[in-house]
Amino acid sequence: MASVPRYLTIPLPNGSRISILHSLPFALIHLASLLIFFIPFHWYYLVTCAALLVVRMFFVTAGYHRYFSHRSFKTSRVFQFVIAFMAMSSSQKGVLWWAAHHRHHHRFSDQELDLHSPTLFGFFWSHVGWIISDKYNDTRFDYIGDFAKFPELRWLNKYHMIPPITLAVALWLIGGWHLFVWGFCLSTVLLWHDTFTINSLSHLFGSRRYETTDTSRNNWLLALLTLGEGWHNNHHHFMASARQGFYWWEYYTLKVLSWLGIVWDLRKVPAHLLTEQLAA
Repeated sequence: MASVPRYLTIPLPNGSRISILHSLPFALIHLASLLIFFIPFHWYYLVTCAALLVVRMFFVTAGYHRYFSHRSFKTSRVFQFVIAFMAMSSSQKGVLWWAAHHRHHHRFSDQELDLHSPTLFGFFWSHVGWIISDKYNDTRFDYIGDFAKFPELRWLNKYHMIPPITLAVALWLIGGWHLFVWGFCLSTVLLWHDTFTINSLSHLFGSRRYETTDTSRNNWLLALLTLGEGWHNNHHHFMASARQGFYWWEYYTLKVLSWLGIVWDLRKVPAHLLTEQLAA
């Protein structure tokens, strides 16, 4: 982003800058999602939007987060590519980029080197500023060498716009601009901000079952919006677990895939962690 003239960037208090040109697609998709109020309504538009929101959220949480960031289960190389492609249809940059930065976040959570701590850097930066600024554009391959060895993942990571563009074009071919607006634009905006709440709101609002060294919290509403990621304090206490929540009422889909033989070796929560009490 160094090639972007400074007059085409927005300065932030922490010294980072947001490129107006590079963040334009992000802004335009938000604006395009408002067109739902100006086009005829059909129930299948809403169903498509909801289905793509839920399906892509699953691949973000099970793929980007549980598999690529924390290696919480195992799968084949073919399904690994499928997970990466589907997760990247969420338009949250490359699979290696996402997982590497998330691993960095866990190493320095709510410390000065954290990427997006709301308690240190404020809500806007933790929610969206960090991902659209010029500060963290590069993939931290030093954090993701285990998956960077796969050339197909490096290719996907480099051309990270291919999955979302493929989805957008497919929706346009199937249902024209109306389905594109509902199925891609609105669905993607909802997916973005649901996901981003885990970096921002899950460190500000909720309960703390475990006393961790960061400000992570469990929030049932955010857990509903993100298919379980809102059980964030649980996750920071034992990040390797494949379970969204630690208890039976907080869990579900990866287990079904394991029954089908698509994934295996789901990492479980040690029994002693289930009986630990929040330290006084």
